[in-house]
Amino acid sequence: MGHKKLIRFEAIKAFPNVLQYPQGMQGKWNAFFGNGNGITLELACGKGEYTVALAQKYPNRNFIGIDLKGNRIWAGAKKCLEEGIKNAAFLRTQIEKITDYFAAGEVQEIWITFPDPQLRLSRAKKRLTHPRFLRLYRQILAPGGFVHLKTDSPNLYHFTKLVCAIYELPLTEDDEDVYARQEVSEELKIKTYYESLDIAGSNRVHYLKFSLPQNLPPEKDEQLKQLLHETQIKTGGYG
Repeated sequence: MGHKKLIRFEAIKAFPNVLQYPQGMQGKWNAFFGNGNGITLELACGKGEYTVALAQKYPNRNFIGIDLKGNRIWAGAKKCLEEGIKNAAFLRTQIEKITDYFAAGEVQEIWITFPDPQLRLSRAKKRLTHPRFLRLYRQILAPGGFVHLKTDSPNLYHFTKLVCAIYELPLTEDDEDVYARQEVSEELKIKTYYESLDIAGSNRVHYLKFSLPQNLPPEKDEQLKQLLHETQIKTGGYG
C-alpha cells in the first residue's frame, strides 16, 4: 500500500463523518444526523462527488456515500469537513453487507453512479443492479423509494433494463443519452471523476430510474442467466 493511502486510511479514523464497519446503526441514522430528514445512499461512491454535490443541492436531506476503499472516501469526507457540509456522511463497508447497517424502510433513494460494469459474464452477479443486490436494496428502501443508475456502460445499461423487464420492475425514467436532452436535471448534471474518464469510450451517459415494489422471484434468476448467455453468444452484447 502506498504512503499516501496509508496516511488517508489513518486520517479517516478521526473523521466524525466517516463510519467504518459500525455496529448498531440500523434505524439510528436520523439520530446520527440530528434530524428526521430522508436518507439517500450513493453506492460504490468512490471519491464521493455525487454524495457531496447532492448534499449541497439539498440541505434538507441526508446523504451517505458507501464504499470499501477508505482512501477514496477520504476525498469526499475531507471536503465536507472543510466546507461545513453537515448532511453528508460516509460508510466504509462492502455493499453486500448493506442490510447490516440500515433498518427496513430507512432509506428513501439509492444512487449507483458509474460503478464497475463487471463486463465478463462470469462476473454478472457482481453488477450492482443484479437481482442479488436489488433484493438487499428492497429490504432497506422505504415504500415508493427509487434506485437511480447513471453509467457510461451500454452493457450495464441494457443489462439493468433486462432485469427490470424480467422481474417486472416499474421503470420511471429511461434515458439512453442524458446530455442529448434539451434540459438536464440538476441531479444528472453532477459529474464524477470516473464519468470524466469516459472509460467505456461511448461518449454517452445512460440513466435509469426504477422502483422495487415487490419481491424479485428467485425462480427468474435462471431465466436471466440463460438470456445473458444467449445474448452473448449471438451478439457479444450485454452478457
